[in-house]
Amino acid sequence: MKEISKAELKQIKAGGVGLGIMIVAGVIFIIGVIDGYVRPLKCN
Repeated sequence: MKEISKAELKQIKAGGVGLGIMIVAGVIFIIGVIDGYVRPLKCN
């Protein structure tokens, strides 16, 4: 196995979720919470 230098280590990009997607997911979650509070539906 080859040891990675610090310069090569800094070039590695993670496969994480982008900030925009996280913001959209948060907004959708908040909308769902508000919707559930305003008009609660019974489970069938």
